[in-house]
Amino acid sequence: MTAQGLLGRCAGTPHSLSLVDFEVQAKQNSMAPYHIRKYRESDRTQVVDVFSQAFEEFPPLTFRHILKLPRTLVLLLGVPFALFLVSGSWLLALVASLTLLTALRFLSKCPWTEFRVVSLRTDMSDITKFYLSEPGSCFWVAEAEGQVVGMVGVLPVEERPLRKERLELFHLCVALEHRGQGIAKALVRTVLQFARDQGYSQVILSTSVLQHSALALYQRMGFQESHQFFFRPSWRLADIPSVVFVYHLPSAQASQAQE
Repeated sequence: MTAQGLLGRCAGTPHSLSLVDFEVQAKQNSMAPYHIRKYRESDRTQVVDVFSQAFEEFPPLTFRHILKLPRTLVLLLGVPFALFLVSGSWLLALVASLTLLTALRFLSKCPWTEFRVVSLRTDMSDITKFYLSEPGSCFWVAEAEGQVVGMVGVLPVEERPLRKERLELFHLCVALEHRGQGIAKALVRTVLQFARDQGYSQVILSTSVLQHSALALYQRMGFQESHQFFFRPSWRLADIPSVVFVYHLPSAQASQAQE
């Protein structure tokens, strides 16, 4: 793969690569069992598969998270007990408990299903159009043995006054069987290098509080927590806030130090 294969000719990407690009490229070629390249339309099916499979691990985590909420404990204990007091039937109380647990398990799937459906109907519906057609945007995949095993995309933020300053990271995913190989870190480094080359001062992203490995990765790489918010009402109902992280690029930090 050529030196331009790392960042590819993404929208607005300079054709020349920095020394860091060559170092990362050389390291990938010599050591890593994967390489990172720009998205191609032929990757779509595999990209959607990796993206969709990434959500399968979160409903069980969400279910356990919901069960630990104080209001859930009150609900699970209070409703069956109230029914027992009214009816005198332990069977009815047991049925109520099982019904509540089933409803909570369904609720634990809703936030992730909703996010996946919304994404597949919007930016993930046409990756080339959304990520490879405008300056400051790009989408990369990590490939191992001819298969797509990871991905990440970037877009300028929607707020017009900040579009030339902030780049937003989307959909960092790595297939479960390929984790632990440094793929996610390499994808994030690719994003940061791209942001530097494009002259951005910040890279931002959001992830849920339940994505513990992602939270740890971003913090290790120098991202700083900015604030939290709820993506949709279903996320608020399940008490799963999203955390916004900001990475201040070195050039911006130097400017702030001088000021």
